Amino acid sequence: MNKKKTITLTVFSIFLAGIISAFDWPQNETEANSFFSYFGQMRGGRIGSSLIFNENSAIKATDTGKIAIIITEHNNDFGWFESTLGNSIIITHDNGLQTVYGNLEAENLNDGKEQTITSGTNIGQSGNSGWQEGQSCMEFKVIDLKNKAAINPRLLMPRIGKELQLTIEDLSLEDKDGKIHYLVNERSFVSGTYSLYRTRQEIAMPYKTNVSINGTTVENISYDKLEAHNGKLCAIGNKNYPVNKIYPDSKRQLLAVIHLTKGHSTLSVTLSDILGATRSITYNIDIN
Repeated sequence: MNKKKTITLTVFSIFLAGIISAFDWPQNETEANSFFSYFGQMRGGRIGSSLIFNENSAIKATDTGKIAIIITEHNNDFGWFESTLGNSIIITHDNGLQTVYGNLEAENLNDGKEQTITSGTNIGQSGNSGWQEGQSCMEFKVIDLKNKAAINPRLLMPRIGKELQLTIEDLSLEDKDGKIHYLVNERSFVSGTYSLYRTRQEIAMPYKTNVSINGTTVENISYDKLEAHNGKLCAIGNKNYPVNKIYPDSKRQLLAVIHLTKGHSTLSVTLSDILGATRSITYNIDIN
């Protein structure tokens, strides 16, 4: 990782440290392995910028703030972040963040008369108004307005229970011509630049991915946030990766873009969950 990105991540970590105790749950506490869809997961052809709960319940404000917008149009998008929110409430907080509560029932929405709202105040009921029709669950986002970034909500909420188990399966290298080489079958490659992928899990989502060659890290991709670049939400690694690079199809997830030079190399992949538990795999490969 280059120096500029290291400084950026450090500043972001300091920023989060100042607000991490300020957010409560937006509905009933949920076990870590029980969400319907996780931040950063492929969803509807996009990188999911929200956390979707898996329970129909009352919704409450996670922190004190002001109601910025109440959306009641079924097909209305708000701002730069990608999602059809359905009926929703957006609250602005003093720390420069916005919390977004989507997929709510229209008849239970806060009427907005009280613009200032305190933490824990009931603001509605989860429903079926958003894109996940038939799934009566809230879509919850946290937006950093200054940096135009969607923050992983789980960084700011208390965590309970065990994480879903991460898997590293069907690792493949895609060369500059688009040919895919599976490491389970091939261990010899021509020198050059490759995109390294794993098989995407349907629900579980790593918090960080790390790839190293001969013990030296060549790329980290973190899902603590997604940034907006050229109108697209991107995951951040050595570059800004939009959805078509992170998820080139419904099966693969990008782990790194790597350059292989001639000689014998040890390629290692490590996935980390949000609690720091890791799963790793290593391959010995020859580069011609």
